[in-house]
Amino acid sequence: MIRQIIEIDRDLCDGCGKCITGCHEGALRLVDGKAALVREDYCDGLGACIGDCPLGAIRLVEKETAGFDQQAVAQHLSPGQAPDIPSCQAPGTPRSQETASGFKVAPQAADVSALTHWPVQLHLINPLSAWLAGSHLLLAADCSAFASGGFHRDLLQGHVLAIACPKLDGRQEEYVTKLCTMIDHGGIRSLTVLTMTVPCCGGLYRLAELALSKSARRIPLSRIMMAPDGTIQTP
Repeated sequence: MIRQIIEIDRDLCDGCGKCITGCHEGALRLVDGKAALVREDYCDGLGACIGDCPLGAIRLVEKETAGFDQQAVAQHLSPGQAPDIPSCQAPGTPRSQETASGFKVAPQAADVSALTHWPVQLHLINPLSAWLAGSHLLLAADCSAFASGGFHRDLLQGHVLAIACPKLDGRQEEYVTKLCTMIDHGGIRSLTVLTMTVPCCGGLYRLAELALSKSARRIPLSRIMMAPDGTIQTP
């Protein structure tokens, strides 16, 4: 099959190994002092490792290769095999000792939902829905609304919403096709991608970039990055 997969420029690679910790599938390792792809079916093609390379030695290409094999990756990452990588989730402990014992927060006015439609999961949205015409689409990582206490007030106002997870969702080529349809025929005016500052989340923005590159219309594309504590970071 023809799909996206990473390609490493060995001339640029200095063997720092930062990309290895950015790959949650354990698809990379050092070979003769250079980063190398262990097996092509271990690579999900989202390129989470790209942002970890300080020298720009990794890029995404389209080529004919084996499909991504989640089962093979699971076996590869069996106990004793998994690399020491940063978690794709926020830490499992509370953000502070106060939260562990039940901290008190100041009373707040009830937040009003800014959601204007349903469903919101990208796989379930009809890309020709009437509510898309003339809208500004916020494509948000699933976790973002849970990290931000002011998601509806600060981020969703004035937008229609689609949510997706570049790490766990399957059939992501359908996401690209659906976003292309939204751009070319659904009538969206702009696309904003909200991702978390964790390695596995960067693939969502790359899916949007790919969709825009394949679309006939040109619309503004922007990115918002959110830390696990809900603060907005500079992309």
